Amino acid sequence: MQLRYVFTELRQGLRRNLSMHLAVVLTLLVSLTLVGVGVLLHQEADKTAKQWGSQLQITVFLCNGTTDTSPSCVGPVTDAQKQAIEKVLTENKDVDSFRLESQQEAYDRIQHLNVPASSFKGPDPAIKVSDMPESYWITMKDPHQAASIKESVQGLDGVESVQDLHNLMGKILGTIDGLRNGAIVAAVLLVVAALLMVANTIRLAAFARRREIAIMRLVGASTLYIALPFLLEALVTAVVGVVLSAGALAAVMQFGVNDRLARVKFDAWIGWHDYWVAAGVIAVLGVALTLLPTLLLTRKYLKV
Repeated sequence: MQLRYVFTELRQGLRRNLSMHLAVVLTLLVSLTLVGVGVLLHQEADKTAKQWGSQLQITVFLCNGTTDTSPSCVGPVTDAQKQAIEKVLTENKDVDSFRLESQQEAYDRIQHLNVPASSFKGPDPAIKVSDMPESYWITMKDPHQAASIKESVQGLDGVESVQDLHNLMGKILGTIDGLRNGAIVAAVLLVVAALLMVANTIRLAAFARRREIAIMRLVGASTLYIALPFLLEALVTAVVGVVLSAGALAAVMQFGVNDRLARVKFDAWIGWHDYWVAAGVIAVLGVALTLLPTLLLTRKYLKV
């Protein structure tokens, strides 16, 4: 296989259909960026739910003996008191499930908030494991039945307070889900447009080189050898689109999340690790959106 010919055809193909390739790159840029934003929003929804609970959850904080404010707390919660609380939760028909979060788990969770790292360091840190209360995270069958669950556990020995954020969390998670779904829908429409552009690019390129293809067929050139310049054109387009999309997504992370949203301290925000997950998704998707249609369509348009 003469690679010099392949790369010559690649260069000529990119120059001959420059405007069409630019259109595909720009469409990929917008669509893949929206897909990446959708992935980031999905990860943010997961982080928010893990940090504060979903709209179906109620949190029951237990006495820890150091930061208690409830008159029902006379010291750290005992195993007998936990068993009594779990019995009440098990017998409540509105409770779907519940889990106990330990002090260490609560300490690890709060470190993911935008709390100064100095609060957890030093010989006498401001926040210690012993300051964290154990808690029951209760999942309701119906968010409208929160009152019955709160009444069943409020005032029990060992219970410091009951936190019900399901109304607030429903609005926050609903907003995040709405933004994510809107981004995905717009991305799907643009992905369809990109696929159509890829198909048109291959068709036009094959038509422009129909005589060369016919001659190559006559001399016994393989389908792979004929199709390779088209595949490389698609790969170059995909790489450029993915790189630009990753750059746009990095700008969203830096200027939208790190410089603005991260200033709001109440939530755990996505970070650069989540960005690389989203970048990996758009990289795989970008290559698949260009190479797979090219592989399929070259079998059709290169038949002479």
